[in-house]
Amino acid sequence: MPLVALVDDDSIFQFTATRLIESASLAKEILHFENGNEAIQYLEKNASSVDHLPDFLFLDINMPIVDGWMFLEDFQNLKTKLAKEFPIYMVSSSIDPRDMSRARAFSEVKDFVIKPVTIERLTELLNAQ
Repeated sequence: MPLVALVDDDSIFQFTATRLIESASLAKEILHFENGNEAIQYLEKNASSVDHLPDFLFLDINMPIVDGWMFLEDFQNLKTKLAKEFPIYMVSSSIDPRDMSRARAFSEVKDFVIKPVTIERLTELLNAQ
């Protein structure tokens, strides 16, 4: 069962996604971060620990302190130090094609997911490995 990281300042999304993932038994554990800075610090601290790194990371675009775009820029410098690779899914309520295009310009971003995220979509993404 995978370890999933949710990086989003929206407490409703965090709660809903957590409940959906737990109800469908899609993850062994869910990590919660309210902004990109918290997530980057966690990844840096656990860079050499395969067991503590997520198998999937869901990343919001608009967050305080460090938003999704800044996280991705920081992540590009960090990813070579990580003990394992994992896909990043951009999660946003934005349907702006420029956001989707910008997200896909990062090779680490596997897909762009529009909120609200359904149980069917989460199941599809978390079983796609």
